[in-house]
Amino acid sequence: MTDYSALLSSIPAIQHGFGNKSALMPTPLQPYRATLPEKKQVHGTRIVDVLRPGQPCGEADGFYTTQPGILLSVLTADCLPVIFSRRDGTAIAAVHAGWRGLLDGILEQLAQRIAQDDTTANWVAAIGPAAGPCCYEVNEELVEQFQRRLPQPPALISPRFRHLDLAAIAQDKLTALGFSAVDRAGSCTICTLNDDPQQPQRFKYTSFRRNSHRRARDPQHPDIKGRNQYAAVMINP
Repeated sequence: MTDYSALLSSIPAIQHGFGNKSALMPTPLQPYRATLPEKKQVHGTRIVDVLRPGQPCGEADGFYTTQPGILLSVLTADCLPVIFSRRDGTAIAAVHAGWRGLLDGILEQLAQRIAQDDTTANWVAAIGPAAGPCCYEVNEELVEQFQRRLPQPPALISPRFRHLDLAAIAQDKLTALGFSAVDRAGSCTICTLNDDPQQPQRFKYTSFRRNSHRRARDPQHPDIKGRNQYAAVMINP
């Protein structure tokens, strides 16, 4: 079942959703796939203004538009998808924020783009499914890097030893950047089990980390290339 944000669902002018293994692109948005910008996500901080359907964007991890009928999306498989809307639905954005993006400031870059026309106080944000602090174990050096470079309390960054809470870090950043409201949709991409009895998959989401562990045990296990899930948002045509 597709995940939706309660905040974004309250804005009639837009459609949105967070995909999973059963429907990589949320079903209501599939008819608009042809409008997707062409892009290559590189864990960077570049934000692109999307002005027309199918626009070539090059290497980019954030997308912004005021144009109706253009589907903005990011692909994830443990990284953090964040989608945004102005409260009146007249502008939207989507960001791919893995740990590199969070450290390097992609959320701050989007806030700067919004500030060119508006204020973040007029915007809301929804954080989608990603690797959770229950499962997202990293090396101690990376945790220390987050704690050195970000102002958040250490327990928020890493509530368990050597685990990162990407969603909590992002939510704290977005609140500090002045977004009027932030919510979360979905759950941990690594361990969440499938809740749809009509689907045979054991897990709900595609996960790069889980897939890597399985391939380490069984080199014949297929990789996830081409099976990342979409977080998508569109102003209604």
